[in-house]
Amino acid sequence: MNLVLNNPEHQIIDENEIIVFPKRNFIEANTTEVSLNHLKNECTIPVFAKDNECTISHYEFINSVQEVVEDILDYKGILKPDICVSHVIKGRIPTAIGKPAKELLEHEKTIYYERCMFLIEVPEISEVINGNKLNLTIGGVRSYNQENLFSKKSMEKFKIFIGFQNVVCTNLCISTDGLKEDLRVSSIMELKAKIYELINNYKKREHLLNMVKMFQYSLTEIQFAHLIGKMKLYPYLSKDEKQKLFPLAINDTQLNIVVRDYHTDANFCKSNDSTINFWNLYNLFTEANKSTYIDSNLERNVNAYGFIQNLLNSIENQIPNYFLH
Repeated sequence: MNLVLNNPEHQIIDENEIIVFPKRNFIEANTTEVSLNHLKNECTIPVFAKDNECTISHYEFINSVQEVVEDILDYKGILKPDICVSHVIKGRIPTAIGKPAKELLEHEKTIYYERCMFLIEVPEISEVINGNKLNLTIGGVRSYNQENLFSKKSMEKFKIFIGFQNVVCTNLCISTDGLKEDLRVSSIMELKAKIYELINNYKKREHLLNMVKMFQYSLTEIQFAHLIGKMKLYPYLSKDEKQKLFPLAINDTQLNIVVRDYHTDANFCKSNDSTINFWNLYNLFTEANKSTYIDSNLERNVNAYGFIQNLLNSIENQIPNYFLH
């Protein structure tokens, strides 16, 4: 498959030409936006049932990341986290036992959220790619459904990431080395140490160069249709066939969103000659990923990045690729 090589000279442009649109949520799948103050003062904290030991709360998790970022960057401003939660767990205080739910007063209700995802943008650290401003972003995910809360206190699971957020569309751009998806700790001190480790090991320059490279190649409409067709065939391949290919995480519903947005997206649709560069294609994938639940959002985001890198590697090194040929 012959692909169009774009002119890379204008991949990074003057800041006066940056495209900026109204703020949108970074995830849109069955979530509610809340404040850090709400999590701190209005939510109960789950415990391990057999020893009544506290879990690390969503507030403590977010606050730990915020403190680490402020320390590493020597940040003097105010970093405000964007927080989305889902799967509310409702309860009530002891004096409200037996009272019908519709008669409960606000102070008699208790809640906490099973799942939480957040990010902290650092707008002072930004880059511009193809007219899109990208802000450095650090965040994480916590899902209490992945803990055995009916047992004694044990290692708790978290996901933390560092990457960039596209200001145009709030799509997250996360590389493989920017995500720790199975982080297990037993204390806040351990958690902070792991956050320091992730930030210090993140290869920012390499990540940015790889994203710039996406702008250099394009697919024609026929090639795009071929790619989508092969991606739709992938789930039905045999196990042996799949083991030889890049492991796709995108589902059929999200692929349909990609196809729709190829024609209609205001920021990343096809060009006038119906070609689409890999930067726009990548953003169509990450845009579709916003419909993914909190539990698997980060993994699918990284999978989209890895998939695009796999395609570009095949093109640059002229390696046969199932999805392109």
